[in-house]
Amino acid sequence: MPLSFLMEALGGLGLFILGMKSMSEGLQKLAGDRLRHSLEKITGNRLTAALMGSCLASLLQSGSTASILVVGFVNAGLISLYQALGVLLGTGIGTTLAIQFIAFKISFFALPTIFIGVILRCFSSRRRWVNIGTLLLGAGLVFFGLHIMELGFAPLKQNTLINGLSRQFLSWRISAVILGALLSFLIQSSSAAIGIVIALASSGLLNFDSAVAMVVGESLGGSLIAAIAAINGTLAAKRTALVYIVINCVAIGLVLITFPLFLRFVQVFSPGEADFTVQTLHTYAIAPLASETKPYIARHLANAHTVFSILSALIFLPLIGFFARSATVILPGKDGESDVEPRPKFIDLRVVNTPTIAFLQARNEIKRMATVTGSMYHEMVEQFHSFNARSANRIKQREELLDVLQRDISSFLITLSRQPLPSTNAVEIPTMIQIINELEHIGDQSEAIMEYMRRKKEEKLRFSSAAMVEIKAFAAQVAEMVTLAVNSLCEESTTTADSASAKEKMNAINLAHETLQQNHIKRLHSGKCTIVAGLLYGDIIAAFTKIAQMSLTIIEIEKEF
Repeated sequence: MPLSFLMEALGGLGLFILGMKSMSEGLQKLAGDRLRHSLEKITGNRLTAALMGSCLASLLQSGSTASILVVGFVNAGLISLYQALGVLLGTGIGTTLAIQFIAFKISFFALPTIFIGVILRCFSSRRRWVNIGTLLLGAGLVFFGLHIMELGFAPLKQNTLINGLSRQFLSWRISAVILGALLSFLIQSSSAAIGIVIALASSGLLNFDSAVAMVVGESLGGSLIAAIAAINGTLAAKRTALVYIVINCVAIGLVLITFPLFLRFVQVFSPGEADFTVQTLHTYAIAPLASETKPYIARHLANAHTVFSILSALIFLPLIGFFARSATVILPGKDGESDVEPRPKFIDLRVVNTPTIAFLQARNEIKRMATVTGSMYHEMVEQFHSFNARSANRIKQREELLDVLQRDISSFLITLSRQPLPSTNAVEIPTMIQIINELEHIGDQSEAIMEYMRRKKEEKLRFSSAAMVEIKAFAAQVAEMVTLAVNSLCEESTTTADSASAKEKMNAINLAHETLQQNHIKRLHSGKCTIVAGLLYGDIIAAFTKIAQMSLTIIEIEKEF
């Protein structure tokens, strides 16, 4: 095979994948926050879940990426195994929409579409038209890349060695299925992998039988990608990946058992003969067809994928309850307590190229961080009633978790900021990082107060009864501020009234701080409190005041955004 043809094939593949990515980017930006809100409302209704999976795969232009996200949602506890199986079955239908689009093969219009897309993207001042331009640019690149791939693959048909190896290896349907699965797994995109199969088949390198087996095998490759994503995940995520692999294996097995019948069924509603080959240069409509190409096989393959995906959903959607229960038998046990496990639960760098999903993950991780901060504060306050070493260790564990989350979420957001983002999202990133830092500082101060109490116990320092009453009341005042801050992040509904209420509480806390200091000085003068205990008391109320101030900062930031 001449080097020029290899370059054509690789260049065409690159343009094709770039086009799929641009289309996905344009669709996501056009969908906006509607995608995020839809993902947050996935229900237990299996049909609704399947519809959501279909929409997700269509927007991402990749069933494999969608399956990674679904496993991530299960791992984070956002959806259950039952819900996830419905969504995963829907991703196949969403992928088939992209394949049907690719099968149009209107390469004649590819370059004009690219031109229009570039004009809209580069010269339009309205964001909506820029996003439409990105979508059109991607569509043009998909068709142009597919056309270039076919030109690059075409000379392979003249190579007797490659033809012989291909026929001998792919004559076994299971070999074609495995090859399709490997192709999807290596490229990390089932849509792109099927695009390559369409290009190979259209150029005459694959017959219809082998190409269909490869297309069916792509679904197994997608489930293997999901399994890799679940390796370090929770037990629920591993169960989800396992069931997804089993469902795809059973579905592929059913197709292979009834393969001749399946092919005839596809050919019934597909135009032309799948393996019909153009012998000389012809012109159909306004697009020329080169000799030795198969003009109808692309639509046949797209229809084969559609039939496979729809039948899989129809057969297995009623059985997802059975599969979910079976998974708990195959992989028994319960997920451990992950509240203080020092690692992120929601964010996944593999989806940073999908900003809509990435922002959803980051927000959920920040909500988790806020919840951990709130529980850490309230457990720390309990130390004033009775210091407990086990509770103190839990507080320390939560502080370590906050440190990890601060580092990993910040890194995730900085990586995300390098992606092309809408202006609203770009402005949001520094704000989110500031909130993360404030939450971590609250954790630092809570741990510091806990260490002060540990020192008080170990050195047998005593506060007067009046001092203890005052400090407990002060801690309760600050607790209200912390609760307001946590709620503002978790509920995302901070109003001007909430902000005004928080400012009033902060003013009251500042006044209380001054009163506590004055009373503390009086006790020092009267000898009711020792110098060492007095210094410790001053450090404690100063730390509480800092926590209140940082909570107010979070509330005001959240109100603005």
